[in-house]
Amino acid sequence: MPAQTPLSKIFLIWLSIGIQSFGGGSATFFLIHQACDKYKWVTEEEFLNAWALAQLTPGINLIKLTIFIGFRLRRWPGVLMAMAGLLIPSSLVTILMTAAFSLIQGLPEIKAIMRGILPATIGLALAMSTQFASPVLKLAFREGKLRFLFHVIILSISTVAMASAQFSPALILLLTALITTLVLILTPIQPPKEDQPT
Repeated sequence: MPAQTPLSKIFLIWLSIGIQSFGGGSATFFLIHQACDKYKWVTEEEFLNAWALAQLTPGINLIKLTIFIGFRLRRWPGVLMAMAGLLIPSSLVTILMTAAFSLIQGLPEIKAIMRGILPATIGLALAMSTQFASPVLKLAFREGKLRFLFHVIILSISTVAMASAQFSPALILLLTALITTLVLILTPIQPPKEDQPT
């Protein structure tokens, strides 16, 4: 059970995440999701709900997600172990890399490496978005074609709104949450008809 996860194991797992967190928030987010799935810390629905709540509050989303999972595992000691494991290696590596990068950033090889990292990071973000959208759309499809269509529209509109960079993420999330709540209240669940026995 997650509540019995040893504090040392929590620290070591998050330490591993912190050490591997190259490529920005998308890579870290992927590693956190992978760990939650591997060790069955939370269900997919709980993870998505925690991420949604993190989006709605100010601050660094990955830190808030780490706090949620650590608290879920072992309350406040779990939070301390998870935060320490995540932040200690990344802080040390960032300090060392910043010092080293300032010396070699002008080299053509380094510029080429940096150009290669950016598309890989974008690919990770797109892969995680697809992975997250899949269970949401599957659930909506089981609830009826109208709800499925609505979820596709919401995903499309929010993607365009974020891509335009003219809208606050918090505003987009709040508006879509409000609209979704109203639509779900007004549209009843219509599961597919079961096959009739012959």
